[in-house]
Amino acid sequence: VSVRINGKKVDAYEGETVLALLTAQGILGLKKSRNNQPRGMVCGMGVCYECLVTINGVPGQQACMTPVIQNMEILVDEDPA
Repeated sequence: VSVRINGKKVDAYEGETVLALLTAQGILGLKKSRNNQPRGMVCGMGVCYECLVTINGVPGQQACMTPVIQNMEILVDEDPA
């Protein structure tokens, strides 16, 4: 399927998690800490809430728990490093 990550069209496997897709695309930093350091996924099973991204305009979605679907729009911090 085709999805967009920060506006860039990429191919993905329908049903894989958004986190798996982001990792495959080399996007590991998903947000920043209080002292502006990059933070990424910790648990990968919906417990830690470190993988929050904006999906289809809805902020605070867990990338590790959300399956990819056709035409999904995913927004992550564009400067995680």
